Amino acid sequence: MLVVLDSNVFFSALISPNGAPHSIYEGWRDGQFDLVTCAEQLDELRRASRYPKFKDILQPHRVGLMLNHLQRAKVFDRVPAKHTAKDPHDSYLLDLADFAKAHYLVTGDKRAGLIEMRRIGTARILTATAFCKMFS
Repeated sequence: MLVVLDSNVFFSALISPNGAPHSIYEGWRDGQFDLVTCAEQLDELRRASRYPKFKDILQPHRVGLMLNHLQRAKVFDRVPAKHTAKDPHDSYLLDLADFAKAHYLVTGDKRAGLIEMRRIGTARILTATAFCKMFS
């Protein structure tokens, strides 16, 4: 099973060890599913982790460790741009899920309108909580 995780799921996994995003991240690390990402997302994770709003929340060494772990995921260098989200910064997630023929795109970002789309290509779009409930 191929899964795309929104960057907010990765950050939430680092912030709260008790939430659904952390369970999803640990599930991937335990081999419960295959994770798909791309160079654009890895760049976004590096850049966004340095935002002032995360300064007191995210520990740089934990972000670095996560980025190192993500090298084990299926990483695409280039993904053709063909989809548009309400938040243009999240359009690449739609492109990635469609291009990779992922089964799920997991997000918590309501502003981008991804959850309301429900599906992109072969991928169902779910919240982290809904994704966890499916596999618990």
